[in-house]
Amino acid sequence: MALEVGQAAPAFEGVDQNGEVVKLEDFKGKKLVLFFYPKDNTPGCTAEACNLRDNYTSLLEKGYEILGVSPDGEQSHQKFIEKHSLPFRLIADTDKKVHELFGTWGEKNMYGRKYMGTLRTTFIIDEEGKIAEIFKKVKTKDHTNQILGV
Repeated sequence: MALEVGQAAPAFEGVDQNGEVVKLEDFKGKKLVLFFYPKDNTPGCTAEACNLRDNYTSLLEKGYEILGVSPDGEQSHQKFIEKHSLPFRLIADTDKKVHELFGTWGEKNMYGRKYMGTLRTTFIIDEEGKIAEIFKKVKTKDHTNQILGV
């Protein structure tokens, strides 16, 4: 069942790049940009993460916290964060539990080849833990403006 705007966001729990537990309830009272991306250090994912990094201060000023999720492991996330100076945490969702809660693990098709992977999606979760917005067509190089509605 697909998630919809207005629904309560699934109560997820994952582990970040440092092995620390991250939960939805950690963000109560804040707006959360929860972005799912396929793979660390690939062109589209790097463009998306760097766009959020470059606009991090303005997002924080507007009350947003940012959290990325991909199936990569903790070490891969650490390298991605170091290489691109990312100021936000990344969940290492190697068992895809968070992906499954949000419906972001599914069939993809590239050059006629079908495979399972991350469906690039961003969820904006409001201060009460409800889904305020869902972006399924993410503009990787201009994602902050999508989020802020510019």
